[in-house]
Amino acid sequence: MSRAVRAVWRPSFFQRVFQRSALLTALALSLSAAMATAHADTPTLKIGIATTPQTPALQEAAREAKAQGVDVKIIEFTDWNTPNAALANKDIDVNYFQHTPFLENAEKQGGYKFVAIAPGTIMKIGLYSKKVKRFEDLKDGATVAIANDPVNGGRGLLLLQRAGLIQLKPGVDYRATTLDIIFNPKHIKIVQLEASQLARSLDDVDLAQGYPSFIKLAGTIDPNSALLFDGVENKAFALQFVVRPESVNDPRIRKFIDIYQHSPAVRKELDKAFGSLYAVAW
Repeated sequence: MSRAVRAVWRPSFFQRVFQRSALLTALALSLSAAMATAHADTPTLKIGIATTPQTPALQEAAREAKAQGVDVKIIEFTDWNTPNAALANKDIDVNYFQHTPFLENAEKQGGYKFVAIAPGTIMKIGLYSKKVKRFEDLKDGATVAIANDPVNGGRGLLLLQRAGLIQLKPGVDYRATTLDIIFNPKHIKIVQLEASQLARSLDDVDLAQGYPSFIKLAGTIDPNSALLFDGVENKAFALQFVVRPESVNDPRIRKFIDIYQHSPAVRKELDKAFGSLYAVAW
């Protein structure tokens, strides 16, 4: 074969550039397809909450998480029992609605084995009334509503004691019950309701333990108008991100929590929802 014929079989400079470009394009397309497949195979992180004004802040964290490759779905429940049942049944991956004392009581009653892996916000509670402006104005035999679950009911009783309306046995804490009342000078009648329904009881009772988040949702009274608030200093009452033991090190969950705790946009939503009625616990 002649030298001239052999020369035409050698790729020209432009042919070599084209071939390399095509190879790089194919590799890029292959990598993109692999990444898309991996993303599609990553399950959605499901976070269960009790219906609350916290939702916009959590949704903002979910938007930021999605931009960082973690798909998050916020699932709202209307009571304080279902989020733990759903977590135990693996219908959700995380719940965020309860503080540590509530969790401990739920584990005892439900036989759950959960882990609180990070704190969120601490929410104030207060004593609210549409009928009086001072505790001194409560009539003898007034009706007072508190939460019916063991932990939050005890927290309400402690607040009633701070208000001077009752006296509890010395040394009792948030586990106090009505059986621990040793002095009730106004003979107040205590009724116990589900915590999420207390805000709607204000038309029917003289005084009620209240959660600003639920009061804001119900629109029954100004959340800032409590006759007395408890503080936000006790971090035992901080809401917790709670998971099953096998999910403690799930990077998706850790990523979401990091965003929730450190995103300025999330903090802006919390400020908008609660003003001075909350504090952060991390």
